[in-house]
Amino acid sequence: MLEFGMPSTYTSLYVHIVFATQRRAPLILDNWRQDLHNYIGGTINAMQGKSVIIGGVTDHVHILIGLRPTHAIADLVRETKKASSIWAAARSPDFAWQTGYAAFTLGATDVPSVLAYIANQEAHHRQQSSLEELESLLREHGIEPDPRFFD
Repeated sequence: MLEFGMPSTYTSLYVHIVFATQRRAPLILDNWRQDLHNYIGGTINAMQGKSVIIGGVTDHVHILIGLRPTHAIADLVRETKKASSIWAAARSPDFAWQTGYAAFTLGATDVPSVLAYIANQEAHHRQQSSLEELESLLREHGIEPDPRFFD
């Protein structure tokens, strides 16, 4: 359980965040993917978040994070993408993240299944593309995908 805040203030704020490389290009290579995930986790932790698990494949990442009540998701994602894109560009000069992201709130009882889902990304993407996955996640969370971004 996450506990952030002052005495007598207790929070359990988990968010599943997903973002992709520019044009979903397969730029996150096997030989440095885990290092990228570790770097992203370190960046989140440096901003006082709690990186629970990070996973993904060649064109996107999934992050399960515990937030403080003072965090703004947009700021956290922006700073994480900025720092990690600089790090990744040193390994792949064409590297860039897409502008947007998806973020889904979770209850504490949802954390184990999302942990397993993120840990199983390689096997999952043998069956489903990243675009199909995102569309499914959006619908699962009651968000209608904008067809302009799913061509």
